[in-house]
Amino acid sequence: MKSLFNKGAVTAIVLLITATLSGCGEDNAQQSAAPATPSNEHYNFRLAHTWPTNFPIFGDAIHSMATMANKMSNGRINITIDSKNKHKAPFGIFDMVKSGQYDMGHSGSYYWKGKVPNTLYFTSMPFGMTAEEQYAWFYHGGGFDLTQKVYAPHNLISFPGGNTGNQMGGWFQKEINSIEDLQGLKMRIPGFAGEILAKVGGKPTNIPAGELYTALERGTIDALEWVGPSLDLRMGFHKVAPYYYTGWHEPGSEMQFLFNKEKWESLPADIQEILRVSMRLAAYDMYAHSYHESAVNWDSMKADYPNIQVKSFPNEVLQAMKDVNDVLIAEYAAADPLAKEIIDSQAAYLKKARAWTKISDQSYYETMESLQ
Repeated sequence: MKSLFNKGAVTAIVLLITATLSGCGEDNAQQSAAPATPSNEHYNFRLAHTWPTNFPIFGDAIHSMATMANKMSNGRINITIDSKNKHKAPFGIFDMVKSGQYDMGHSGSYYWKGKVPNTLYFTSMPFGMTAEEQYAWFYHGGGFDLTQKVYAPHNLISFPGGNTGNQMGGWFQKEINSIEDLQGLKMRIPGFAGEILAKVGGKPTNIPAGELYTALERGTIDALEWVGPSLDLRMGFHKVAPYYYTGWHEPGSEMQFLFNKEKWESLPADIQEILRVSMRLAAYDMYAHSYHESAVNWDSMKADYPNIQVKSFPNEVLQAMKDVNDVLIAEYAAADPLAKEIIDSQAAYLKKARAWTKISDQSYYETMESLQ
């Protein structure tokens, strides 16, 4: 797929903002003592990501980042990209970048909760912040610094890697009418949402992208959530699961660029800045790209696949999951001071940001709906 931005325009924009970005919160946090004088030395990096070869939107963001870094450095930065088809470890990105086997990675932070539980907060939390709210928290509300508190002990630096926006609640082979319908339900659902499903009687699992359709078709799982119309239709889930539910679990799912911390700190300041800006703009481009594709595919879905039944979970089900969510959050906060710091920061920022979201976006939507 083509990027939403003209590549020449992207380069011009990035060169313009590079000079000013170092004043932003996440840039100050990662300024190092590396030499500031540009050199003619070339820098080669290897990046491993979780997704299949030629995976749209996510993969586009990665390649866009690498292209921008190469152009802005006048060819001094070269990034070799390996998909899961090459390295065969879609959920091994954390360890491969930590050890220095790869310099960089692209994945989702919540995939590492089994290794480092506090990583799960930086992708998306059920009933939490939307993409806009989360970006504001990350860049201006202390989110970046908290991310590094979690990743630095593991020789890693994490940067935003692109947002999917609000995700759909998933594809189900049977309609969900009550909480009893979730009992024993085998569902691909990662992160904190998977823990919630388990508490209400479901059986969560995590499966790589390339295996999802087969698992659903063969009955290995009864349901799955992936992303939304931007990516779901091309996966063919509607052929084996006709019920498509609206979301609750990932209101703004942020991917991540991981960087080996030791490698990062060895780089000169100009190379760091070019990489930092390339990652930041590629992340924004992915969000815009994902939103565009969801809008286009949602429109075509209604016309081309009229048998898809779009549903929302009953309030009984949502309330049960929200109650479990609140209990789990409280338990995590009580058990770990850093978890509490992250949870409290997100909750305080959400309260502040949501008040503005309601009076701005929500009021606007409601006003437009009321007009003829």
